[in-house]
Amino acid sequence: MKVETLNCPNCGAGVASDSTVCEFCRTRLKSVACPKCLGLMFAGGKFCDHCGAEAVIAQVGNEENLGVCPRCKTGLKHLKIDSIALRECESCGGLWSEPSVFEKICTDQENQSAAVSFFGERPQAGSKPVPINYVPCPQCKQLMNRSNFARSSGVIVDICKEHGVWFDVGQLPKIIEFIKSGGLDRVRRREKAELEEERRKIAGERRELEMQEFRSGSSQTSGLSIGGGSFIKALLDL
Repeated sequence: MKVETLNCPNCGAGVASDSTVCEFCRTRLKSVACPKCLGLMFAGGKFCDHCGAEAVIAQVGNEENLGVCPRCKTGLKHLKIDSIALRECESCGGLWSEPSVFEKICTDQENQSAAVSFFGERPQAGSKPVPINYVPCPQCKQLMNRSNFARSSGVIVDICKEHGVWFDVGQLPKIIEFIKSGGLDRVRRREKAELEEERRKIAGERRELEMQEFRSGSSQTSGLSIGGGSFIKALLDL
């Protein structure tokens, strides 16, 4: 990341863009990308220092009973980016999303742009690899299931079916990138094709069974009576 001098959104002092805390007022700092020019700015600033565009509004809170990070075991903090309400671990950068919020991110392009603007398109270079293991849900404490998002994205997330989804650092931007590149549409088309193929297979097996029943009974009938018309119906269904 290119280091620049930016202004603290709280006190206005000049601070290096890679700083995590303002040395003057001790405000927590996080570098984000401007949604218009992609220049660096600090989260919490109202306007981009480079182009003057209105910034993505992000708020961090310390509400109680938000659970603990399943990786670090530290308390999660409330993070609101425009209309997206998440929980964040400040230690490892992991995120917790309720199912309804994740659905909003997947289906709304404005929410996707806001998240990418805040978190960046990819994890920063030098990020430590996350250990592969099962972790507990921050709410019910039960071990979550690990799942390849959309079965083809390559992003393995931790899911509690009742309470939400855990994203390790960098995973949410990767999922958004997958969605914006048409990944979900490709999955829907493939699943539709698989469903149609399964239906054709079942219909073929049904017709074959009815044909066998018809043939087995042909020696005992004139050939005009064909099981109450079921075989004719199968032919009409072709």
